[in-house]
Amino acid sequence: MSQFIEDLHYRIKTSSSSLLLSFVKIFIGLVLGLTFAMIGQQMVNYGDLSFLLVTVITIATLYRIARGWKWSAVFVFALVCVLIGLLLKMYIMVAPGA
Repeated sequence: MSQFIEDLHYRIKTSSSSLLLSFVKIFIGLVLGLTFAMIGQQMVNYGDLSFLLVTVITIATLYRIARGWKWSAVFVFALVCVLIGLLLKMYIMVAPGA
């Protein structure tokens, strides 16, 4: 009986960890998708359906790419995305002729 309870505890722990990791991947994909969709909407001026399509495709693509990633890889990817975003923001602020 003790072994059964330990197995159950381990399964709950790994399931909740993998579920939380999936939610983090989806959230990062949502942020990137919304960013790409807003950039595309400003450049091409497309409608709401295309905005939603770009967002969903970005989420699905990132989730597929990050399928085998563990926590450390997801956090490194998020950090790189934030740093690239800050670099682009700084470029926009100091761009010549802006």
